[in-house]
Amino acid sequence: MQNADAINPAMIDTPNDSFLTNGYSLKSWLLTKDHKRIALMYLVSISLFFLGGGIFAGIIRLELLTPASDLLQTATYNKVFTQHGILMIFFFLIPSIPAVLGNFLLPLMIGAKDLALPRINLLSLYLFWVGGLLTVYALLQGGVDTGWTFYTPYSTTFSNSYVMAVGLGIFINGFSSILTGLNFIVTIHTMRAPGMTWFRLPLFVWAHYATSLVMILGTPVVAITVLLVAIERVARIGIFDPAIGGDPILFQHLFWFYSHPAVYIMILPGMGVISEIISNFSRKKIFGYEFIAFSSIAIAVFGFLVWGHHMFVSGQSIYAGMVFSFLTMVVAVPSAIKVFNWTATLYKGSISYDTPMLYAIGFLGLFLIGGLTGLFLGSVGLTVHLTDTYFVVAHFHYVMVGGQVIAYLGGIHYWWPKMTGRMYSEFWGKVSAMLVFIGFNLTFFPQFILGYQGMPRRYAAYPEELQVLNIFSTAGASVLGVGLLMPVIYLTASLVNGERAAGNPWMLPGLEWRTASPPPTENFEEMPVVTWEAYEFGEESGLDIEEARKRTAPATVA
Repeated sequence: MQNADAINPAMIDTPNDSFLTNGYSLKSWLLTKDHKRIALMYLVSISLFFLGGGIFAGIIRLELLTPASDLLQTATYNKVFTQHGILMIFFFLIPSIPAVLGNFLLPLMIGAKDLALPRINLLSLYLFWVGGLLTVYALLQGGVDTGWTFYTPYSTTFSNSYVMAVGLGIFINGFSSILTGLNFIVTIHTMRAPGMTWFRLPLFVWAHYATSLVMILGTPVVAITVLLVAIERVARIGIFDPAIGGDPILFQHLFWFYSHPAVYIMILPGMGVISEIISNFSRKKIFGYEFIAFSSIAIAVFGFLVWGHHMFVSGQSIYAGMVFSFLTMVVAVPSAIKVFNWTATLYKGSISYDTPMLYAIGFLGLFLIGGLTGLFLGSVGLTVHLTDTYFVVAHFHYVMVGGQVIAYLGGIHYWWPKMTGRMYSEFWGKVSAMLVFIGFNLTFFPQFILGYQGMPRRYAAYPEELQVLNIFSTAGASVLGVGLLMPVIYLTASLVNGERAAGNPWMLPGLEWRTASPPPTENFEEMPVVTWEAYEFGEESGLDIEEARKRTAPATVA
């Protein structure tokens, strides 16, 4: 074993035997057990789903450019927004950071050669593909018009038959999430390098640990719920449909018991990414490491206790509503701890405004707006007016797109040199980050006003006096779309024309930066021994603080 401090991480060259060069055949990729290759296959897969969901979003915004339902018929519009939600939530937002960045980086960050269960990891990818292909097939054949929540009795009585196929696709995809979460937990418990104690773990790892708990405990609930919908449709047993003795409110309880924790499956990994970026581009140890770590666990726990705030107008008891409203305010506390600690980390930091840092700063502002507007919806009185309006749409997108997607883009840019061994254009990266931030706010901030003025969501037509704000929103979506497409172009171009990346192009102390870019198949030539604290800059981590402020020259290839 070697002492990781003895490595000069900036001077590690790109190896000739990296994981990318360990076989070029299709078979070598499809049968690989290498977590890094599996992560890249996830990256390509979820990018295609994101493209499909984005196309549906563009169609929605074009329809809402005018007050009349003149581009799509109402039934078709119902299918379009349903398909946008299904693809984006189940096949992009939930798996994106864990399946791509988590798969690639978690073993590297803890000094392991792979995940604990590599065959299970490959199986999770195959399940994701099977569930995704089945869902896409059903959507192309006829789609579903229930909304992405599959509320009963729409999904049990009135909707078309493709609800079954889509439900089966989501059911299969759920097992992919469960296996990924199980793999992460086992790996973190059993495969940490010598010296990698729990409180030396990167916060990215803590975030994925908390996320994995939610995946394992919450996903079976929605799987059972979808199965019960299928049983009711086939056997006509009264479970959710009131026409045959069922209870539609029971479906909402089961669905939101999973789906609100699923929000944290989406956002917690993003918070882990932001913790890494803010600390490392501020050149400071993260402020309140233990508080941020335990706040991730607290969010995972409290996330299971607040599902009822989605049901304030469903007829549930007013006393239950008061309890859920209180718990909703409580769950905001650990999220606020993270924001305060990130801000304190930035204070008097030696900040470098590289592309990942621009995304992290954008995340702070957008997530703050999304979180604060969530408190409005958690208030029993206000939510009566705001439920099922565009205020909810804006809040959700500020958390999910302004939070999770922004964090995902920041993470992709941050670890792109490590994943591919290539540097991208910093200029175009910064332009893209600014376009995404501007386009996002122009798209979704007007929707807060639309919602407060009473515009209901999921309607293809609306009063003429609301058209101006909808035009702003559609214009913003155009800017946002350009900003999101740009990384596809310059990141892909970097694979051919990008400069070679050093082993540690950002000059950072983490274990993932103590190996070559891209890493060898086994991650490390010898198992590292960790002797420094997480996020520790200076002599203790083997990095000189003055040298760390300078970008190292790209390494040459032998």
